[in-house]
Amino acid sequence: MSIVMKPSATKGELEEVIRRVKALGLGTDVSSGEFQTVIGVIGDEKKLDFDQVKLMPGVYDAIRIQVPYRLVSRSYIPKDVVVKVGDVSMGGDSPPVYMCGPCSIESYEQLYRIGKVAKEAGAQVLRGGAYKPRTSVHSFQGLGDEGLEHLQAAGRDLGLPTVTEVRSETEVEIVAKHADIIQIGARNMFNQDLIEATARTGKPILFKRSFAAQIDEYLSFAERIVANHNKNLLLCERGIMPLGGSFKPQTRFTLDLNAVPILRRETPFPVIADPSHGTGRRDLIAPMSRAAIAAGAHGLMIEVHDRPEEALSDGAQALLPSQLAGIIRTCNLLHKTIDESETPFSSDLGDGKDGHR
Repeated sequence: MSIVMKPSATKGELEEVIRRVKALGLGTDVSSGEFQTVIGVIGDEKKLDFDQVKLMPGVYDAIRIQVPYRLVSRSYIPKDVVVKVGDVSMGGDSPPVYMCGPCSIESYEQLYRIGKVAKEAGAQVLRGGAYKPRTSVHSFQGLGDEGLEHLQAAGRDLGLPTVTEVRSETEVEIVAKHADIIQIGARNMFNQDLIEATARTGKPILFKRSFAAQIDEYLSFAERIVANHNKNLLLCERGIMPLGGSFKPQTRFTLDLNAVPILRRETPFPVIADPSHGTGRRDLIAPMSRAAIAAGAHGLMIEVHDRPEEALSDGAQALLPSQLAGIIRTCNLLHKTIDESETPFSSDLGDGKDGHR
């Protein structure tokens, strides 16, 4: 449910509606616009009587939102959300943002060296993994706290905001201290406690879709971030594993570009695509990057390594620095060429499925 307050509603009337909602054991998320304030109800809204709420002083309307991910839907937040990190703006009409760097931080020198060429190519955010969730215990697990210190130092020296992954609740505080954007990876998309603990930092969160998640599931878990009063949300499509797997392992995953315009239509939050993980192949990053921008992505996360044959993780999907500038230049031209008025991302277009709303 969304409770829409009248433009003339007083602070006391707003507080009384919030008190009434909370008295029933429900939570609230207050979104204040230029002309109206909207209260999002968190929890079992059947506890509230719609007709009684509408009669409360200061209330203009009470609207039931049909999708399960109410707080991240355009029905609740109709206008695009722009997430800002330093001088970098992501979402809305902002130009594409490129988050580039190595999969794993191996040393300060390695990270600074790669970050420098990435910035010269047009990247605005430095990425690098300090804690690495790996399938095998024998694989490189990352430098941990030392890697975070390298990331913070390299970002400061290069003048770039940074993004890195948090792996567990015990790491949330230290990652928030060192990184500008916190990534919740695909393996942790379903980790409710980690999501909520990370949201409470107030930091921008790059939330990756699990390789086994339907979009409704993904957005329902993303809603937990907003429910914890953090609207600095970046949605990231990073590739899925088709049901039943693929006949031949030509790609690591399938970058689901259907998800990009769907997420743009369903939610107001910025959408980032990750062609590195989505394909697992260096030679596919350029065409899939172009395709993602054409589909409406607000930015790309691309792994870059100047010595991929020596990389401690995911060298096969790391782009060479010499290739990055051309991809960014082409994607920027493509973004300028596309007239988004021809492909509006609006919740009133329907979704091609009967009975969804």
